[in-house]
This record gives sequence, structure tokens and C-alpha cells, in this order.
Amino acid sequence: MDITKLSAVEIKQQIKKGTISCVETVQAFLNKIKQFEKYNAILETFDDAIENARIMDKKIKSGFNGKLAGVPIIIKDNILYKNKLCCCGSKFLKNYKAEYNSTVVNKMLSEGAIIIGRANMDEFAMGSSTENSAFGITHNPLDFDRVPGGSSGGSACAVALDMCPIALGTETGGSVRQPASYCGIYGLKPSYGRISRYGVVAFASSLDQVGIFSKTIEDNALMLEVLAGFDENDETSSKTKVEQYTKFENADKLKIGIPNEIIKMIKGMDCENNFFDFINLLKKNGLQIVPVSIKNIELALATYYILAPAEAASNLARFDGVKYTTRNQNAKSLQEIYKKSRSEGFGKEVKRRIMLGNYVLSSGYYDAYYNKAKGVQGLLIEDCLNAFKLCDVLIMPTTVGEAYKIGSKPSDPVETYKEDVFTVTANIVGSPSLSIPFGKGKNKMPLGIQLFGKKFGEKNIYDLALLVEKLVKKEANNAI
Repeated sequence: MDITKLSAVEIKQQIKKGTISCVETVQAFLNKIKQFEKYNAILETFDDAIENARIMDKKIKSGFNGKLAGVPIIIKDNILYKNKLCCCGSKFLKNYKAEYNSTVVNKMLSEGAIIIGRANMDEFAMGSSTENSAFGITHNPLDFDRVPGGSSGGSACAVALDMCPIALGTETGGSVRQPASYCGIYGLKPSYGRISRYGVVAFASSLDQVGIFSKTIEDNALMLEVLAGFDENDETSSKTKVEQYTKFENADKLKIGIPNEIIKMIKGMDCENNFFDFINLLKKNGLQIVPVSIKNIELALATYYILAPAEAASNLARFDGVKYTTRNQNAKSLQEIYKKSRSEGFGKEVKRRIMLGNYVLSSGYYDAYYNKAKGVQGLLIEDCLNAFKLCDVLIMPTTVGEAYKIGSKPSDPVETYKEDVFTVTANIVGSPSLSIPFGKGKNKMPLGIQLFGKKFGEKNIYDLALLVEKLVKKEANNAI
């Protein structure tokens, strides 16, 4: 049995039966990480992983039956795990060790998970390719010369290469769904407030959310059950009831909405034919398709790249060389400490977004940019509320096309920002969105489709995703 090919649900079952132990399981995944070291997906494996597995074996023998008992997990490098490095892919935090556990780490540990390592990422989660890490580029698991997506590219690559069954990422504008699409796996961005952000290093606090990568829908839903819920340490977390996401129900009665504007936007894009193939699959199997409108969706990308940098400029002000970060040793005044430390500590993309954020928040441009973007955000929320009066789930492509070659994007950063054109709306309006693997691009690399739900409507999108998974398998079997 190749343990690393098992899902989290299967691992837990096999451990419970006594077929495999937690120690065997963790060691198998650590070996796989070592085998694929060249992909640079994992920055560090944790020295205490095997010892924690031994402890968990004893607990399970004594009757412990946590939802993740014995399951190895990898976390993104911006999620705090006490006494472990948390560098956010940046030189600025290269020696920073977490002083406490994030809420998501505590929840996983309480259910028996064994956290075995931390994954590479774009610096401070700013990027769409994991080319912007201070610790080197992460490579696509299916083509070493291509990007895995970003900013959670390390976590996505790890799951796709069987280094763990589930990994956590974070998302501000597509940083879970886009790499999930590029790597051919599932990636959930839950509703804003569904999962606590306590102990997660902030990029843009009103948009950020912890997300989940997995190889199966069941694993993804299981992890959301573990992580979801109100946290008194995070006032933005919601008290909305956590549903039993792993209790899947028939999705064939769901109404599926297709935004008219998306049909226009994808003309000539690499994702166009694949999107229509997906629609035809749903129609062929009797699902009800309804046209809807999100009339301001074409403004979403510009809106995002005003709001997110503005919040980033504010959040990253704490990294000043004075407190828990790298400090320039030659600075002779407080002003020099700030200037030299930030100049040396931050990479080019982070500096670019801080400058953009400070610009749109400056006194002469606040109304012209930031306030207008907040106004458009309100319009997009209203558009989505109206669309969901006609349907239960919206669908759209996850990405413009398949993963691109490392270093192939031009020096103009706007070209890279355009990769987020279909993902940012869910963050702006606070809705859940799940990227599911569907189809291939012109170079036979994976493509993804987004299932976009009502706020706190994760149950519907999981149910639909499982139905789609079954339909795809049925089509594949018929083709043989």
C-alpha cells in the first residue's frame, strides 16, 4: 500500500483499523517530501513530527477518535504554529518563530492532525505564481518549467505531489483557487468569517481567508468542518451555524447560474471551450442552467487592486525593523532603521503594492480611488445578491488558461494581475468559491472551474462538486 496515495479520510480509516500506524504514515509523507525536494514546495519539515505521531498512536489506542486523527497536514508559511518558523516567504521574517498557535492550528491539533511542515509562498502572499518568495521559486507538480500558481503555490504543489493529503493556504484574491486550478486539485476559499484568521499574518484583513487544498471533495469538506466556526479571538469570524459538510446530498435540484458577462469576457481566452464543455456536461445530465447578470464584474479586478494594496500598506507598516523583524545594522537613526530595514527586507512585488496602497490612500487621491473602489464593492455585493435570487450556485472559469512558464510573464505587473480576473469577485463580496479540476488546456495542463456560492453556502458547492466528480468519472468510463 502506498500510504501517500490515500486521502485523509482513507488514512484515518486505515489507522483506526490498525492497518497502518501514525508513525508509518508520517514517515511515508516525509519521505515523499524528500523525494520531491527539487520542487521547492516545502520550506521546512518539523523535527517533532515523528514524535507527535508516536504520541498520537498511543492516544488512538486509548480510544481517541478525532476527525483528523493521524492525518499529516502542511500549512502555508504565514500561519502561526508555536515555536516554529513563520517567515511569510520574506527575508524580513527569516528568523521569526511563532509565539502562539493560530486558531486553525489549534483546531487541527485538537482533532488529532499531525502538522509536518510549512509550504513556500509568494512573499507576504503577494503574487500569483510563487515566483516572489525570498526562498526561491516553487515549480508546477506536472511540469517543472511552469509555475504552480500563487500565492499558496507551495501548499498546492505539496498536495498534487502527494506530500500530504490536505494543506492549508490563504487567499486574498485567488491565492488558493488559482494554484488549485494550475495543479489539478481542489481548492476552497470559504465565506469571509467562516474560518478564524487569528494567528494568520494579514495581507488585506477585509479580504483574507484561510483556504483548503485537497485531492478529494470529502477531504476538503472534512477539513472545513474542523476549521469553521466562531472564534472569540477574531471578531470578524461568524456565529453562523456550521453545517455538516461531509453529509453530502443530491445536488441535481440546484439551479446553476451562468453570468452573461462571463460569457462575453472569456471570448478568445484559453478557458473558453473548456467552460462550455462544463456547461454542456451539466445540461446533458439534467441540471437546470439559468442566465444571470453580475453587471459590474468587469470592474472587480481594478477594484481589488485598489482595496487590497491599500489594506496591505496599512498591515505591513508593522514590519519596520524595530520589533520582531530583521533590522539593518548600519542605521544610525530611527528614520534610517525604517527606511533601510524595509528597503532590504521587502521584495520588489511587496514594495510595489505598498507604494500603490499608500498612493490610493493619500489625501489627494483617497476619494478618486479608494472611496470609488468601496462604492464598486457595494455594487458587486448587490449584483451577487440579485443573481442568487435566481440560482443556488454560480459557475465561471477559475483562470484565464493553464499554468504559464516560469519567468514568461513580461515585466509589466498588470499582465500577472490579470490572472486574478475571475477569482477576485468572491473575495470582494465575501462569498465561498471552490475550484474543481476540469479539463485540460492547449498544453495538456489542468484547468479549473469555480463553483461560487451564496455567503455561507459552502454546503451547496460541495454537493455540486461531488456530483460533478461522479459525472466526470461516468463520462470517462463511457469513453473507454
